[in-house]
Amino acid sequence: MKLNTLEDLFIEELKDLYSAEKQIVKALPKMSRAASSSKLQGAFEEHLEQTKGQLERLEKIFEMLDLDSKSKKCKGMEGLLEEGEELISESKNIHPDVLDAGLIAAAQRVEHYEIAGYGTVRTYANLLGHDEAAELLQQTLDEEKETDQKLTQLAESGVNVQAAEDEAGSSTKKMNTKTRKGS
Repeated sequence: MKLNTLEDLFIEELKDLYSAEKQIVKALPKMSRAASSSKLQGAFEEHLEQTKGQLERLEKIFEMLDLDSKSKKCKGMEGLLEEGEELISESKNIHPDVLDAGLIAAAQRVEHYEIAGYGTVRTYANLLGHDEAAELLQQTLDEEKETDQKLTQLAESGVNVQAAEDEAGSSTKKMNTKTRKGS
């Protein structure tokens, strides 16, 4: 890879995001199936459709700039998604509400990675005079931020609360069992 200009870096980053989005399209159905919360399942399914649209936007940018989208696999996204896969593979040993909280955490790490990536390439596009590409990238950046906010709301208003309540109930049961044994 030869990166001598900001244009070279812009193209490389676009390709990296394209690879990342393709990986996310494969991961979201697994995350949705692993979730026990119907709201979380719905959020993952909704984001899957949104991600497909984001891939289409990137393809449009590649066409506009007469570029090939082929690149090496985005290792950053691969690592983030592997962490989510590990969580799912251990799901039999994890309380469903805690698993949902973990899935949200994994999804938000992915969103933050994407927000950083799209913010960067949007800025490059602006600097390089790729105005239409910058507008398309801004649309995706806005969607990623919105998804992150939705996940935060889902976590704070339900999923994390339920996981904490389950833990508090479990702790109370353990304490009651110890108290009965000690009497």
